[in-house]
Amino acid sequence: MRIAVTGSIATDHLMTFDGRFVEQLLPDSLAKLSVVFLASDLQVRRGGTGANIAFGMGVLGQRPLLVGSVGKDAADYLTWLADHGVDTAGVRTSETLASPRFTCTTDQDQNQIGTFYPGAMAEAAGIELAPFGAVDLVVVAPNDPGAMLRHTAECREAGTPFAADPSQTLTFLDGDAIRQLVEGATYLFTNEYEAGLVRDKTGWSDEQVLDLVGTRITTRGADGVVVQRKGEPDLQVGVCPARSIAEPTGVGDAFRAGFLTATAWGLGLERACQVGATLATLVVETVGTQEYAFSAEDFTGRIAEAYGSEAADEVRTHLS
Repeated sequence: MRIAVTGSIATDHLMTFDGRFVEQLLPDSLAKLSVVFLASDLQVRRGGTGANIAFGMGVLGQRPLLVGSVGKDAADYLTWLADHGVDTAGVRTSETLASPRFTCTTDQDQNQIGTFYPGAMAEAAGIELAPFGAVDLVVVAPNDPGAMLRHTAECREAGTPFAADPSQTLTFLDGDAIRQLVEGATYLFTNEYEAGLVRDKTGWSDEQVLDLVGTRITTRGADGVVVQRKGEPDLQVGVCPARSIAEPTGVGDAFRAGFLTATAWGLGLERACQVGATLATLVVETVGTQEYAFSAEDFTGRIAEAYGSEAADEVRTHLS
């Protein structure tokens, strides 16, 4: 199964605030907000939703096609991705713009405040999918809005299944754009808050969303994930327990990478969620979205502990 992952390819600047954001904000003065958080730590890491998803799939043995736009400053990053199983033939290099940057501060409650500079990502809308050959699934992850709409339209026109993963872009997209990105998706990925944004901005009820997509996957943090399909009971899968918690950035991307890889292996929805949840746990234990260490033995061992030996045996076959 050949999967194309479209989305941002960025550098993450991750900072830690040794306090709680809510204790620094004055509810009556939010309209005139001016606040500085003193960071105790800075980590510069590779990131971007498209790159994170593709990296996780590569680590698990897939060879996803990554489609996106970067600046000339990203040569080392692209080499890193290629070394970890990612096909970077779909990445466009801008002649004038720098690669995207994501700056994020995390407090003691694991709440986050982030800022994203798109840079070369603005040129992603000029990338056409057809020249890269036939694919079985296209992931439309956060990217330049024009690129997201273009890739979704290309999938509909070609009859190619696609996974809608609008996540962070939901905060600034209007209802019409969200409807275009979601309708007809084979998979719709959001977290609980984002699911509310889809509902509020489109005017669709949850039941209407299920009428328009094949499978809806909603991540719920420590409460795991729920999978919904029209006419079927909800499927709920718990998290894989973490041995420690370092930093949550990229956890959702890792879940998607694991879920999509298990789907490519031919595993069912429950097992796909378990693979996704286990990969997500590796990320939450590590600072940086692509810095986690992976071994098949440890990975299947964690699955066995969290979900049972039968689940581990099924996954082990594909990792071998």
